[in-house]
Amino acid sequence: MHNFLSLFSYDFVQNAYLVGTIVAIVAAVIGYFVVLRAQAFAGEALSDISFAGATGAAILGISSLVGMFFFTILAALGMGALGERIRGRDVEIGMILSFALGLGVLFLTIYSQTGTNSTEGLQVLFGSILTLQRSDIWMTLIAGVVILAVVAILFRPLLFASVDPEVAETRGVPVRLLSTIFLILLGITTAVTVLAVGVLLVLALLIAPPAAALRLTHRPFASIMLAVILDVAIIWCGLSIAFIGPGSQLPVGFLVSALAAIVYFVAIPLGRLRAPRRTEPVPRADCKHKATYISKHHTGSAG
Repeated sequence: MHNFLSLFSYDFVQNAYLVGTIVAIVAAVIGYFVVLRAQAFAGEALSDISFAGATGAAILGISSLVGMFFFTILAALGMGALGERIRGRDVEIGMILSFALGLGVLFLTIYSQTGTNSTEGLQVLFGSILTLQRSDIWMTLIAGVVILAVVAILFRPLLFASVDPEVAETRGVPVRLLSTIFLILLGITTAVTVLAVGVLLVLALLIAPPAAALRLTHRPFASIMLAVILDVAIIWCGLSIAFIGPGSQLPVGFLVSALAAIVYFVAIPLGRLRAPRRTEPVPRADCKHKATYISKHHTGSAG
């Protein structure tokens, strides 16, 4: 224990835990809505787009986080123009994803030809949480506070539009505007999550813990809080194992993704054990009484 606590005397350890905690909280909250809205593929596309943003920023000599913010927000606006139709636009999103990867490779090639060490691209792909600076903490914190503040303000209509956009639209909820705003938030979240686990493993924090939480409880606030707890625990355990555990020679990104996968697959049987005791059915897209369920459970008081 003393050896573990002594690690916190190093700045890079403090930075890793601080950024990891912020990223875990934000990823859990946004990931909850990603799972509800069935937009995991859009999250994957935005993470690949952030790779192009980071490598492009490296060429210009600016912060990779700034480049990721710019590219992901621009892409989110483009996806938001599709409105709710994005749910059925896997081909278009796939094309954007492949183009973004190609653009990232182009930028990385140009960057390496300048004679500079091209580790920037590898850090973005696989994460660089152990090399973060204090400036990264402040940018991540500011982005996280903004994201959580917007989600808090839009929580009820966003939840309603996520569960049943058709019913929400008939009741005057601005579904298309909310979709665009959410995609922008998802883009920013993806950019900051890339700092922790990299482009290739971003869905580990964004999808697995919220999906596991939804398997265990369908109450919105309980699901979000459980997702936050799971995400933070995964990040802290991954970092701790990387520093002093048996996996000290393994990359943090791998440890985080492995723990996230374990959490999700453990939640599956636990969720099935709970299923017989549910007093109400889980709302489905084709449920005739979904509007009643939403009014009772999702737009009412927390429960």
